[in-house]
Amino acid sequence: MKFSSSLTDWYELNKRELPWRNTRDVYKIWISEIILQQTKVKYGLKYYLKFIKIFPTIYDLSRAKEDEVLKTWEGLGYYSRARNLHYTSKFIVNNLNGKFPKTYLEILNLKGIGPYTAAAISSFAFKLPFAVLDGNVIRLLSRYFGIKVPYDNLRGKKLFQQLSQELLNCDDPDLHNQAIMEFGALICKPKLPKCEICHFNNLCYAFNNNLVSKLPIKQKKQKIKKRFINYLIIKKNNFYFLKKRSKGIWMGLYEFPKIETEDNLHLLNSKKITKYLKDKYTVIKFSNIIIHKLSHQHIYAKFWHIKSNINQVEGCLKVKSNRLFNYPFPILILNYLKDEI
Repeated sequence: MKFSSSLTDWYELNKRELPWRNTRDVYKIWISEIILQQTKVKYGLKYYLKFIKIFPTIYDLSRAKEDEVLKTWEGLGYYSRARNLHYTSKFIVNNLNGKFPKTYLEILNLKGIGPYTAAAISSFAFKLPFAVLDGNVIRLLSRYFGIKVPYDNLRGKKLFQQLSQELLNCDDPDLHNQAIMEFGALICKPKLPKCEICHFNNLCYAFNNNLVSKLPIKQKKQKIKKRFINYLIIKKNNFYFLKKRSKGIWMGLYEFPKIETEDNLHLLNSKKITKYLKDKYTVIKFSNIIIHKLSHQHIYAKFWHIKSNINQVEGCLKVKSNRLFNYPFPILILNYLKDEI
């Protein structure tokens, strides 16, 4: 309890004022937690405000078209989060009379919600005694207690979950959870932690044993795949051709026809281009290679501006240039378009 009370005392003096912390509205808490997955608070905040403005209630979200939801999410990444939000909003409206579940297990069973998010929503909206366990919490516990078990294997996951639950103040689980995550985000940071002002430093195992930079320990190292993609920005008069992704991390987003190569992006030969263009065409210009880094892959992209008389490209929509930005794009393509079109 002393550990928890020390955290909450610090939190009350140092917490950031954030809109989702001043509400018990489960819908707003749910939206904030999904947005903040894999996203820093300072970046996620503007998306939260935008999302709540466009979809102020679960009914508004459930009635929206997927393209509208993805367009609102555009640039935030991990688009499965937006698709799951949309799906779950429709499920709650259509199957639960628009009422969000109020128990941990019921919340956990919703699409797109795992143990961390279920614990966060349960405690913040309903004051249920479930401890959150995210990267901030794992880092703090690992360093403070000197835990040298990898947090991403079965033993480590069980150990950290058990410890976080044991430390939870069940009388104020919401306050405890906010405090421990905030402390990890602002003080016990991944890089350049503020150990000199940390009021746990006299008892912190990592600090006193010069292991702060070594903890926590991760077992698995993800292999990064390299992909080389040529995007064909085909224009006829005042129209462009777009293709909607049907699978992958960018499913539901739009892109230009593409040709993927095995290595460096050389000038495309006519045989590859004629996969899309059976008529005469002219390459107007092409971009430098743009590197887009994702957690699991690095994309080396090149954009080719092509003028053609073709009326239709297989599998593509024909879109007027003044409506081009109405469609949701991956951030890689969106940033290029903003600079070049």
